[in-house]
Amino acid sequence: MTRVLVLRPEPGASATVAKARERGLDAVAVPLFEIEPVAWDAPEAGGFDGLLLTSANAVRCAGEQLEKLRGLKAFAVGDATAEAARDAGFGIASTGDSGVDRLLGSIEPDLKLLHLCGEHRREARDSRQSITRVIVYRSRAIEVPDIPRQGQTVALVHSPRAGERFSEVTSNRSSISIAAISQAAAEAAGRGWRALEVAEQASDDALLALATRLCNNSPPE
Repeated sequence: MTRVLVLRPEPGASATVAKARERGLDAVAVPLFEIEPVAWDAPEAGGFDGLLLTSANAVRCAGEQLEKLRGLKAFAVGDATAEAARDAGFGIASTGDSGVDRLLGSIEPDLKLLHLCGEHRREARDSRQSITRVIVYRSRAIEVPDIPRQGQTVALVHSPRAGERFSEVTSNRSSISIAAISQAAAEAAGRGWRALEVAEQASDDALLALATRLCNNSPPE
């Protein structure tokens, strides 16, 4: 049976593994990074129309400073991010499931948004909104784990940084297929893999659907 490697940090890794196993996939968490909070000071909420949240990690790591922004509506990328914001007491103005560019393109152009983000992030392209970025967390590369390599493998790449890191720590690529959440993540993983494909949407469910197809296309051991 084809093994599926989930490379994203915890707690997202365990959540993805659980969903993968519900699909009948042989999934295992192999995080390449560890999420840690960064000290920050919340600006005055009155200067913004809303929060831009592109990762649930921002909500999890923001700490007590988040209380100062409670009155702002959240514009979230992905259902998991929206759920984390909702659980933290924020109303959701809009949720996008195809990345930050698509979300920003679907909302009012003159908004002033406060983006609580990670240290490593991809900047939105051609944003029509005024965006102030504040770093509230970082993903720290951890010691390279013992990555299972038995037979065919499908690796889930949730970010460009994960693609780059996995490429660095993997020498024999001929038996590994890459399921990437975005074109940027696929490009960061580089070449030489058994297969490399991009999910139809930038979501966990779409990525798992791609992984399922790649597993089913693998020859029997």
